Amino acid sequence: MTAESEKVPVAAGRRTGAPDWLRRAATLNELWTFVILLALVVFFTVAAPGTFFTTYDITQIAVNAAIYLVLGVGMTFVIITAGIDLSIGSVLVLAAVAAGEYNIHHGGPASGWGTVAICVVIALAVGTAWGALQGVVVASGRVPPLIVTLGGLGAALGIAELATGGQDPAGASSTHLQNSLGFGKLLGIPWMVILAAVVTAVFGAVLAATRFGEHTLAIGSNPTAVRRAGIPVGRHLVKVYGLMGLLAGLGAVMWLASYGTTSIAGHSTDNLKVITAVVLGGTSLFGGRGSVLGTVIGVFIPAVLTTGLIVIGVQQYWQDVAVGVVLVVAVYVDQMRRRTRERA
Repeated sequence: MTAESEKVPVAAGRRTGAPDWLRRAATLNELWTFVILLALVVFFTVAAPGTFFTTYDITQIAVNAAIYLVLGVGMTFVIITAGIDLSIGSVLVLAAVAAGEYNIHHGGPASGWGTVAICVVIALAVGTAWGALQGVVVASGRVPPLIVTLGGLGAALGIAELATGGQDPAGASSTHLQNSLGFGKLLGIPWMVILAAVVTAVFGAVLAATRFGEHTLAIGSNPTAVRRAGIPVGRHLVKVYGLMGLLAGLGAVMWLASYGTTSIAGHSTDNLKVITAVVLGGTSLFGGRGSVLGTVIGVFIPAVLTTGLIVIGVQQYWQDVAVGVVLVVAVYVDQMRRRTRERA
């Protein structure tokens, strides 16, 4: 049976005979998430008048969220297929180490634009290759994504630590890269924010308006029917995990540009933050439903929450607790939505 002889199944919410009001409510995920974000902004603005939501705060929140937004776009595709990727922080570190080591041996901080370009290619290639490898194991090895990417988390970080002796190497980033992408602005907007916005727009369009996006949603909704329609599910999963790796590599470039170091020990909770943002944005952990727009809003909720807690003087440890609680609540709400759709 070919893809032409049978239509690709759509997301579960559109296949059921759910009432119109419920289908309309399902499309309001982004709106409800935005309301939560707005409520947080109002709360912290009232709690810390004159010190929160200033122009400086808005810029810093956007810059701090840029890398997580890029990672969140990739995670959105992965979770829509009913998968998960716990390795993104380690893959980012591995890609940063690979690019950083090349930069160290080809000029260090004083390296030219040619070296910068090669470092970018190295980071993207390492991330893509690692992600695609995990996709191959998920697709052909019949190993759950949770286990594959948990193993990938440890392996990628271990290789990075072996290459550097567990220490962040000096001179891992070019001054040119830091002064442009890291600290540069266009019309007052940081280049980091512009890059994240471009990535979001491009892959948001890919998910919403291309066959690749349609197949991603369909696989998360009903992989068996997708296979019967003649679509190579395994090959598509390799592409999805490769995309996640590619964006982790891009995140490595952005990190080097912003901080000038690989920060080997600084990415242990990246997966928690990114998964929290994606689920908050309405992407279902059970697959078949999600949007990049929702992820954009979801990314800014932890960013605003963390910044707001700092402004009102809450300790760092409580900030981590708050993000964890938000993730649990988001998953609980997702389960409630799923049960409601099934009953309808």
